[in-house]
Amino acid sequence: MQNLLQSYIPEKALIQVLKLLEHDNLLIRIKNERKTRHGDYKRLPNDQHEITINSNLNKFRFLITLIHEIAHFEAYKTYGRFIKPHGIEWKRSFQHLMLPFINPNIFPEHLLPLLAKHFKNPKASSDTDANLALALKQFDPPSNKTYIFEVPLGSTFKLYNDKVFKMGQKRVKRFECIEVKTGKIYLFNPNAEVKVID
Repeated sequence: MQNLLQSYIPEKALIQVLKLLEHDNLLIRIKNERKTRHGDYKRLPNDQHEITINSNLNKFRFLITLIHEIAHFEAYKTYGRFIKPHGIEWKRSFQHLMLPFINPNIFPEHLLPLLAKHFKNPKASSDTDANLALALKQFDPPSNKTYIFEVPLGSTFKLYNDKVFKMGQKRVKRFECIEVKTGKIYLFNPNAEVKVID
């Protein structure tokens, strides 16, 4: 397990993570990029539990995602299977598991206040916390994509699935965009990555 994880997470987090993974019935798999999720947890039919994490995540996002999924496993073990996937039991587990990692030996100093704020009430995805998501993206490799908040009003852009949208007005926190083909209105988080067409 150590060999599998050491290139994916911050070096100073490795020993703590390995302790969390000391379960005979917990499998960790590294997957190719999935556009709709960073990772997932599931209970397998043979009473094994499986966590999958995308291989393309930077080490800080990988660690947060791994702890997120371990929290699902711990919540299942502690509270049983009839809990909400991202309910209070999972939130408590996630907060408890993540707390030892929120320190300057593991995360850069400027991320610590954002992490502390996020973990007061963690969400189903760290991507919904726009400030934290944007701060984490600075550690991603360079890409030819633009954040939606940078797209000029009226410009067109496309997503990974080649759907084309026209940029609209900002609502309270999200941006209203119209899918060109259907005319349907969609709301985008400010940190969504898109490719500008014109």
